Amino acid sequence: MSFKEMKIVELKESILEDNDADAAALRKELGEKGITLINLMSSPGSGKTSTLLALAPYLRERIKWGVMEADIDSDVDARTMEAAGIPAIQLHTGGMCHLDADMTRQGLRAFGRDDLALIVLENIGNLVCPAEYDTGAALNMTILSVPEGDDKPAKYPLMYEVSQILVVNKTDTLPYFDFDREKMERDAKACNPDIRIFYISAKTGEGVAELASYLLCAAGKKEEA
Repeated sequence: MSFKEMKIVELKESILEDNDADAAALRKELGEKGITLINLMSSPGSGKTSTLLALAPYLRERIKWGVMEADIDSDVDARTMEAAGIPAIQLHTGGMCHLDADMTRQGLRAFGRDDLALIVLENIGNLVCPAEYDTGAALNMTILSVPEGDDKPAKYPLMYEVSQILVVNKTDTLPYFDFDREKMERDAKACNPDIRIFYISAKTGEGVAELASYLLCAAGKKEEA
């Protein structure tokens, strides 16, 4: 797909009152189609896009996957995915700082890729609003980069409460920051005792294979992971 053909979807604000019920229905629909949807959340600059690019070599030979990039504006991230050979679509939220289940369904419908077994929704960069809305994803994954500091689980507990996976990115910068790993883990597990924590560097590749293996298992690719 050339850049001129990049598909951009202008999402309409949901008028549904019960987002949780809509999210449960969407999750059931996707499960019946054999599609695993992962909702990827974090603050801006934590490395959502770079993490997906680092995962690509481990995923592309084992599963058919794609990315829905959500932004208030621009199509930079979707173009980056397409340039790397990853099927992608750009979603514009029209100023809203989150996606809900109906907006996610609009994006999936426009994407039109029922052939994909794994779809990652790269949510708006924000540690507050995205955590408040169930998108209908099978898994919520959040990224915390070392330069952001170890206090984020204490400051934004809901994000870690609703996420099953926590990826600590930019571990290559640990020597340069005062990042208390034990404190961060303690605070994250206080929010969610079952949260799975992975330490990676999207830049060097450290830990990426282990994260990819876990995601493949989550998508039902145990024998290939």
